Amino acid sequence: MLTKFDKFMNWVRGSSMFMLQFGIACCSIEMMHTYAVKHDLDRFGAGVPRASPRQADVIIVPGTIVTKFAPRMKRVYDQMPEPKFVVSMGSCTVSGGPFQEGYNVVKGAEEVIPCDIHVPGCPPRPEALIYGVAKLQERIANGESAPVTV
Repeated sequence: MLTKFDKFMNWVRGSSMFMLQFGIACCSIEMMHTYAVKHDLDRFGAGVPRASPRQADVIIVPGTIVTKFAPRMKRVYDQMPEPKFVVSMGSCTVSGGPFQEGYNVVKGAEEVIPCDIHVPGCPPRPEALIYGVAKLQERIANGESAPVTV
């Protein structure tokens, strides 16, 4: 059962999220469009991208994750303060995408860090990422924790 203070804190967390992006592959180009003038993710309370994981609430992971990169991604995730949330963006991050048969490709970010929102697509459009962030805000405000594919 949530108290009024818990509901207030969840509303604050959902309304003012600080993002950390990993520009790994082609999905990062679409992610950059999301912050541009046409889409402007900042108007939804997703904030200015942060340079340090210690300042971020949400990490957006776009693109293919290779085995050499996985421990570094885990280390960055561990440096984030609680509560922390993860948005996996693109088919490569969700399941390995067209490279899933590669010997050095991780078959999804879930194998390395827990993901809260999965945004499928190759690459997903900025509207899909905005929808995923809106769903994350809604889930934070409601106190939900199970992962969701949008």
